[in-house]
Amino acid sequence: MENSQMENSLEKKTEKVAETSSAKSESKAKTFETKEHIVEEGVFIPQMGITYTDKPDEPLLFPPKIRDIDFENGYNFLDRSFKGRMQNFLIYAGIYCLVYPLNRIRYGLKIEGRENISNNKQILKNGAMTIANHVLRWDFPTIIQSLGYKRSWFPARTSNFESGDAFLIKGAGGIPIPRTLSATRHFNEAFDTLAKEKRWLHVFPESCRWDWYEPIRPFKIGAFKMAYRYKYPIVPMAFTYRKPTGIWKLFGTKHPLVTLKIGEPIEINKPENMSRNDYCAELRKITHEAVCRLAGIKQNKWPAEAD
Repeated sequence: MENSQMENSLEKKTEKVAETSSAKSESKAKTFETKEHIVEEGVFIPQMGITYTDKPDEPLLFPPKIRDIDFENGYNFLDRSFKGRMQNFLIYAGIYCLVYPLNRIRYGLKIEGRENISNNKQILKNGAMTIANHVLRWDFPTIIQSLGYKRSWFPARTSNFESGDAFLIKGAGGIPIPRTLSATRHFNEAFDTLAKEKRWLHVFPESCRWDWYEPIRPFKIGAFKMAYRYKYPIVPMAFTYRKPTGIWKLFGTKHPLVTLKIGEPIEINKPENMSRNDYCAELRKITHEAVCRLAGIKQNKWPAEAD
């Protein structure tokens, strides 16, 4: 009898835990209210036959894992050793010598709005954060190219550091986003060091890459909390597309050509009567709208908020 009562009690507790867990999972699921997507005349929307999901922060690409890395114990988030510096040098040398000319040849790359960098040197002299949509394998090197070969660092998924691209990503300036709170301190220390040195930072606030996607997806709030933390002005950028013409059409190029557009810096200036969280949310909205304008979008499909 006692055993039966204990089993019934345990069963009820298990059901309750399961219900609670399910409720928590449901509460974490984000429902996005979408709108009709309206663009300006002349905006080219690629039709690449790629199936995009209804979850705008869900990765479409999963690089094969080839190594296990312990990010919790002793991992060097900002490697300033001789080996680390040599790795950075080699990757950037490759970017300068190979990626930049290939961008012109392969994607017909055009960069517009560079005057928004050169005309605002006083605002940007102590470092800045660039923000862009994440739609191209070479989008980060392209951003470096648009800045006149200025070094930059960026947060990246930890899974990328366990893949075959780890050497390239780390050498280019990638810093893994912690999976646990215990590693977050080291992640923050790395960016604190870079901010003290007035280094430039880049964030893809859509969180994952969707190749050739045209609408601007919702932005994660973390990028804007980081910009506020360091009082870094935000430089909005947008990757846009062009229909292949000329030599690219002649050779039957299947993918679109690429234009990177640079907007005016958005300075950090929180009103005294506004909380930090509310201001970061407002900063996200303003930046999202700026990126949409650069992309020639009148009414974006997705809202600005991802979380």
